[in-house]
Amino acid sequence: MKNLITLGFVFLGIFTLAAQNDESQSDDVNESLSLKEMTRLIDSINTTFTYKRGVIQLGNGVANINVPDGYKYLDSEQSQVVLTDYWGNPPAETLGLLFPENSTIIGDDFIYAVEITYAKDGYIDDSDARDLDYDKLLEEIKEDTKLQSAERVEMGFDAMEFLGWASQPFYDDVTKKLHWAQEFKFENTEVNTLNYNIRVLGRKGYLNLNVIGDMPVLSKVKSDVNAILASVEFNEGYRYSDFNPDIDEVAAYGIGGLIAGKVLAKAGFFAVLLKFWKFIAIGAVALFAGFKKRIFGSKDA
Repeated sequence: MKNLITLGFVFLGIFTLAAQNDESQSDDVNESLSLKEMTRLIDSINTTFTYKRGVIQLGNGVANINVPDGYKYLDSEQSQVVLTDYWGNPPAETLGLLFPENSTIIGDDFIYAVEITYAKDGYIDDSDARDLDYDKLLEEIKEDTKLQSAERVEMGFDAMEFLGWASQPFYDDVTKKLHWAQEFKFENTEVNTLNYNIRVLGRKGYLNLNVIGDMPVLSKVKSDVNAILASVEFNEGYRYSDFNPDIDEVAAYGIGGLIAGKVLAKAGFFAVLLKFWKFIAIGAVALFAGFKKRIFGSKDA
């Protein structure tokens, strides 16, 4: 957020300077120069980062990701900069970010991102997976979201509403991988938010791959989800099949609890993960267009 604020003042200064030169230059020239500088600054931010491809170790060897074709991976250290400095999240541990190859960090060319984290909550007993009532689970999540929304408002964030499944939960009992998608409506936001969840179960917890984007990218995510699922695996010693009941801890919830997200909600999941989405969805140029409009005025007025 610090860098976003700095970025805002830079753009504001550009627009103000252009407005001061109005006596010698037309509004059209000033606008063009300002947008050119703004685009240049956004491009310089996006080219700051170095991406990786191929097989990459995650979490000190706990797991690995074989970056799918058409994707690029940003390591943990750089991802932390993106998440905190540019997307406005509080500092938190992350294993990295996965982007479509032609996606940028900020700006209109952002498509979506997949944040990768590891939750060491213990071995998750999946025996409840076959008997889950997804309709009942849906209603439970809606009620929980109402409570979370009230907390968000108190924290200064926009209210939100859980609209339902964007893709119903699916659990693969063989690979021990789970995925589902949710659609959220945020106050003062025209386009609804997609939260596509992927969980890979392991011996001591699970890998959490959260696809963050707007609802229009759902079809692309669904077409890519199998490649994303196949790209991440626990290493030997950390796999689900390596569980030892004599020494390993068992999580306090099963598949249903994982989908319901009660543990994530208690950790402030929605406040942390989604509060920055409005910036990404609109794009940097559109976000700062308000500065331009206030200074240059509307041509239609």
